Amino acid sequence: MNTIPQKLHIDIVSDVVCPWCVIGYRQLAQALAASGTPHEIHWHPFELNPAMPAEGQNMREHIIEKYGSTKEQSDESRTRMTKAGADVGFEFRFADDMRMHNTFNVHQLLHWADREGRSHDLKQALFAAHFTHRRNLSDDAVLADVAAEIGLERAEALSVIADQRFATEVRAAEHHWKSQGIEGVPAIIFNHRHLVSGAQGVENFTQILTQLAGKPD
Repeated sequence: MNTIPQKLHIDIVSDVVCPWCVIGYRQLAQALAASGTPHEIHWHPFELNPAMPAEGQNMREHIIEKYGSTKEQSDESRTRMTKAGADVGFEFRFADDMRMHNTFNVHQLLHWADREGRSHDLKQALFAAHFTHRRNLSDDAVLADVAAEIGLERAEALSVIADQRFATEVRAAEHHWKSQGIEGVPAIIFNHRHLVSGAQGVENFTQILTQLAGKPD
């Protein structure tokens, strides 16, 4: 008698302004596809810059202030990320005028999209909006536009942001993952118990999936 394989439960804690989050996800997605692993992905909020003002900040200035990087180190990092993205089919288009954003409203919109069964699609659209198309995620109208472009109701997206109806739930979710020891992203948790941090590469993710397949849940 054949048994239906149980889906691998994958929680991904991330932020849409985190370049290694989209790289890590794309690496994992390739490993999942190549291995044919049945799975379900659940996205969870993490703010890289919770104290960021509403208008955001120039990305390079922010990175230099936050990490003490030089311009040369910043350029090297962008080159490395651009190549890593290209390797998994994602286009980074870094520019000197790119900005870092406060993403609390973004996460509220994703929370709403999850209730509509579209959080995964919106997450991918927001990654591309920020890193590929350099759209202003500090602008509520832009966020509503991105939501509308994947088929969600634009007016409702604006309303979700305006009335902050999911603020409490998002704060609670952020607190939950921090209480679990998540201090950096991407943080990927397999079957509620196996934590993998960072963009591990397609080969390493494939090995992880193989190891998990051999473990009873």
